[in-house]
Amino acid sequence: MSALFAIWSVVGLVAEVPSGALADRFGRRRAVVTAYVGQAAAYAVWALWPTFTGFAAGFALWSLGGSLESGAKEALLYDALAPGERWRYARIASGSSAAGLLAQVPGAALATLLWATGGGFAPVAWLSVGTCLVTAALATRLPEVRPEPSDPAGDEPEPGWFAALRAGVAEAAAHPPVRAVLLAVAVLGGVDALEEYFPLLAADWSVPTSTIPAAVVATAVTGAAGAALGGAAAGWGRWRLTATIAAAVVALVVAATLAVPLAMVLVAVFYGGYRLVLVVLEVRLQDRITGPSRATVTSVSGFATEVVGLAVFGAWAVGGIWPVVAAAALVTVLLPRVLRTP
Repeated sequence: MSALFAIWSVVGLVAEVPSGALADRFGRRRAVVTAYVGQAAAYAVWALWPTFTGFAAGFALWSLGGSLESGAKEALLYDALAPGERWRYARIASGSSAAGLLAQVPGAALATLLWATGGGFAPVAWLSVGTCLVTAALATRLPEVRPEPSDPAGDEPEPGWFAALRAGVAEAAAHPPVRAVLLAVAVLGGVDALEEYFPLLAADWSVPTSTIPAAVVATAVTGAAGAALGGAAAGWGRWRLTATIAAAVVALVVAATLAVPLAMVLVAVFYGGYRLVLVVLEVRLQDRITGPSRATVTSVSGFATEVVGLAVFGAWAVGGIWPVVAAAALVTVLLPRVLRTP
């Protein structure tokens, strides 16, 4: 399992930024559709070839699909809005994030039911294939709106893939307003790796085994609620956002200190506030990108988030929850300065 997760992570890290440039060069909608087809192929490989090699190939396909979607989806939705309607993106992003979290509840229930029918792993895999293909078909209906070219007369050829890659990386690294929010999104987004440990926290804090799934689902629901409120909070000032994430971190600190079953309630409080601020920061990042390589810049953010997430996994192995708390606290301290950057 560790080797498979390593394959998944390494492929994603290598493909993340170049795939963003592919989306900027050849079309964001095409990248999103291809991403879901690639994920469908991954689940099909798992169903047809259930060996270590087959699972490795499936993880690689899944990772490539995720990389193609990352950055391309945000750029596709943001640029489809007219300049005077960009305020709607916050509500779209928050609704999408909340729906993704809530979908875990019926998804887990359905997977459990399919497994219980006696068919084993295959029905779950094939239903996943169908879900991805339906999503790909829906994605073909999204409007493809590209930024206006720098040469309105069209006398200059369209920049190639490498030019899109270079422009996106340059904006992410050299444009202070973008770089500041991008780093905040990366660190805070990487902290989301903590979600993988919620069942372990519940077990370590003596939550009865039979109620651990309910505790984890409750945390996902509060995270969805926080993400849904992110659209309304998009206009908040830096101090209000800082107070929100600070209160969330305090809840996590108290939970980790108490380490009792009821502390999972505080973990849920943390996750709701955390997801609200993360959605707002992701929206601010899109607002600050001005160049044509929006998908590439967003993919740079995704790459940095994955790096921080890997660091969180390693830090947990060494020190448990406290290094993760420290990372969230660091973002809290730096957030006012990040949001002050013009």
